[in-house]
Amino acid sequence: MSKNTDSAKKDLAAKASTVVKSLTKPLSAAKTAAHSANTESKMLAIILVRGRERGTQTPIQVTLDLLKLTKKNHCVLFTANPALQGMLQKVKDYVTWGEISDNTYKLLLEKRGKLFEGPLTDRQNKYSYNYSEINGQKYKSYFTLNPPRKGFGRKGIKVAFQAGGALGYRGEKINDLLERMI
Repeated sequence: MSKNTDSAKKDLAAKASTVVKSLTKPLSAAKTAAHSANTESKMLAIILVRGRERGTQTPIQVTLDLLKLTKKNHCVLFTANPALQGMLQKVKDYVTWGEISDNTYKLLLEKRGKLFEGPLTDRQNKYSYNYSEINGQKYKSYFTLNPPRKGFGRKGIKVAFQAGGALGYRGEKINDLLERMI
C-alpha cells in the first residue's frame, strides 16, 4: 500500500508543479503594456457624501470600511486600479470621486492633513497602524473636510453628478469641490 500512496503523492506533486508554472508565466507584451499604463494612473480623491445610515446594506458598509470612509465628508486618496474601480462602483450611491490635481493635493495636505502621532505598531508588534508618509512626515490616512460652501449641487446628494447631483464620478471637477470643502 505504501507504493500506491508514494506514487499518488508524486503524481499530486507533479500536477501542483505544472499549475505553479502556468501561474508564473511571463505576461504577454499586450498585458505588460496595459499593466505599465495602469501603474502610471492618477491619484483619486474619494469623498463620502451620504452618511452611513442604519439601513445601509452590509456589503456596502464593508466596502466603505475597506476604503476607510467612516464619517460623512471624510476624504481618502488612492491610486487608481481595477480593484478600486470595482469598489467604487459598489458604493457609487454614497461617494463621489475624481482625479486630484497636484495643487489641490498640496492645499489639502497643508490645510487638512493631520499628523500621525501615535505608535507605529501595537505592544506585541502584531498590528501596524495605517499612516501616509509624505516628505518625511507621517499623516493620518484620511482627511476630515467641512461641508462644501454653496452646497453639493442643485439636485442634492441623492442624484448622480451627471444628472446635476453630487454622487459618482466627477473627473477633474473634484478639485473644485475639494477647494470648497477645505
